Amino acid sequence: MVGMTMTQKILAAHAGLERVEAGQLINARLDIVLGNDITTPVAVNEFKKAGFNSVFDKDRIAVVLDHFVPNKDIKAAEQSKQCREFACEHCISHFYDVGKMGIEHALLPEQGIVTAGDCVIGADSHTCTYGALGAFSTGVGSTDMAAGMATGIAWFKVPNAIKISLKGKLAPCCSGKDVILTLIGMIGVDGALYKSLEFVGEGVASLSMDDRLCICNMAIEAGAKNGIFPVDKVTLDYLNGRAKREPVIYEADPDAEYERNIEIDLSSIYPTVSCPHLPENTRPASELGNIKIDQAVIGSCTNGRMEDMEIAYRILKGKKIANGVRCIIIPATMQIMKECIERGYVSAFIDAGAVVSTPTCGPCLGGYMGILAEGEKCVATTNRNFVGRMGHIKSEVYLASPATAAASAITGYITDPKEVLS
Repeated sequence: MVGMTMTQKILAAHAGLERVEAGQLINARLDIVLGNDITTPVAVNEFKKAGFNSVFDKDRIAVVLDHFVPNKDIKAAEQSKQCREFACEHCISHFYDVGKMGIEHALLPEQGIVTAGDCVIGADSHTCTYGALGAFSTGVGSTDMAAGMATGIAWFKVPNAIKISLKGKLAPCCSGKDVILTLIGMIGVDGALYKSLEFVGEGVASLSMDDRLCICNMAIEAGAKNGIFPVDKVTLDYLNGRAKREPVIYEADPDAEYERNIEIDLSSIYPTVSCPHLPENTRPASELGNIKIDQAVIGSCTNGRMEDMEIAYRILKGKKIANGVRCIIIPATMQIMKECIERGYVSAFIDAGAVVSTPTCGPCLGGYMGILAEGEKCVATTNRNFVGRMGHIKSEVYLASPATAAASAITGYITDPKEVLS
């Protein structure tokens, strides 16, 4: 009998079973159920249609208004109103509206709502972010969110796993974004379809929590069910004084079964860009210097955290955004926004010619705060570059790290950040 992976151990514990195997169907107890201003209204409608009149635990549900808030139009306002009314009716503890909100997958870790060992579902595909904390977390549809809010239970098929063995340490201009883009370039957008990406190895210790959150966030872009990191000192230091519940640490068995083992030397990673129109279409930033951009976006649930703001500041301070380039910087939470103000980052961004927005998903999904016109090109720290993702179907999105996006905003062309920092 083979051992279990970290993900399988968490699922077994939440299913009340001694062990689970890949492919097994289970019902698992949920620690957190998450929705946003787009998906929660659909879930609320299904909740009511099914005849539910109460939630399983008002302290285990999080509703974050982040995609179109402050509301961009009447439809967005109606959706937000429905969320507000539901949260009020059921006394939802973790409800985040204008003034308190942030981008959901940056906000929940920051506020300590998710912790190590949790089982989390969210009606948003990038809910896989929380694997960085040693939790099992995955995106679901709004119907599953509705059932989760009412019962505190969700069904899963236990995933197979791919082991990602990390060694070495990243170069100064590289970050978690370059790691995950490199991996997706290696295995493709369906390379981990319904599998667990389990990151292990001595290289893990060198990655910051912001790096790990970014990497797990984009596990879905490789088709993965979830991504997950082991709980180590970096994790526990992050959770200390923050987590609202005691962390539970799970470790993979030494004889756990993995479908595949991929080794990545972090020291060999270089600034990487994903070209239109799939995240797997990766190339070195240094090879794309002839691509002129119209817009740069630094933010999103992938890269709007404090370290992302820090590298943008280092590159933009004392410089000017290139003529003809719109640079949009979006701190992911109000706490990050406030810290950027206190550190003088916001003034430096404005002096450079950038605009700084309140926390929002906005431009990432072509919502608002940065829609592209026909033929326009944008380098963005977001997570998807599908056709029409950020606006017109004949626009183009290039995915990159905050360092690459900031450097490109300065030169007006996709640029390796080493060229600007040297």
